[in-house]
Amino acid sequence: MFKAMGNSIKWIGQHFKGMLFLLIAFVVLMPKSSTQISHANLQEIQLFGAIMNADKILKEIEEAKKNNAIKGVLLNVNSPGGAVAPSIEIAYAIQTLSKKKPVVAYASGIMASGSYYASIYAHKIIANPGAIVGSIGVIMQSADISQLMHTIGVKTQTVKQGTYKEAGTPTRQWTKEERAELVQLTKDNYELFVQNVAEARGLNIADHKAYADAHIFSAKRAKNVGLIDQVAVISQAKEETIKLANIKHAVWKEKDKLDSFIEKLTAKSMLYFNSYFNGLQAKL
Repeated sequence: MFKAMGNSIKWIGQHFKGMLFLLIAFVVLMPKSSTQISHANLQEIQLFGAIMNADKILKEIEEAKKNNAIKGVLLNVNSPGGAVAPSIEIAYAIQTLSKKKPVVAYASGIMASGSYYASIYAHKIIANPGAIVGSIGVIMQSADISQLMHTIGVKTQTVKQGTYKEAGTPTRQWTKEERAELVQLTKDNYELFVQNVAEARGLNIADHKAYADAHIFSAKRAKNVGLIDQVAVISQAKEETIKLANIKHAVWKEKDKLDSFIEKLTAKSMLYFNSYFNGLQAKL
């Protein structure tokens, strides 16, 4: 795997200037839209890929909130979730935005865990018939490489203050106390997740085993348990956004082509590399 990665990095280094030139030429030569961005009254915000950092999407949400010309927002989601804190940041930002203008969340592929959390405060949640929805749960994991270290003759040296400072270490098996500490942490995050979902979706928190508990639902089943409002395709999700925004002539704000290209490339790269390099942290 590392040899293949090394060869890929070497190839990119050798051809970087050419690739950069082609990218710039591609963006510059793309046909320009006749629609002026200043005339836009609707905006689509994309939440694609693993949620590791929320800064960019929070900026988009804030801009949409402050732009009085924008009357409605479509949150297009295709994400398996991610870290707890940025997922909550997006959820609460959408909650604030939805108080000023209608927001429709659309599951175009995967709306699971942290990305579902991010969507719960939309006025309406719509899912593609083939979408995957749910996975309301929290996970924290780490490898135990102590046997490997023993085999190759590597030992750790640690100086610490605090009983739980080394909780989650991959260099040895966790102690009973450390495991209990991490269990409590994931439990706290899970209870907050379920509480927010129940409040946002008008569900009975006592029935959380039916719609939470990390169940993974098809769009149809997600609707049956109350996690979404409608099963439909993106054209219908856009129509619903237009309807809620009470717009007669819909003009969607267009994103900068270079920014859009880089965002999609970055999202795919993060999703790929996250599968290989998974540090210990609570994830939704």
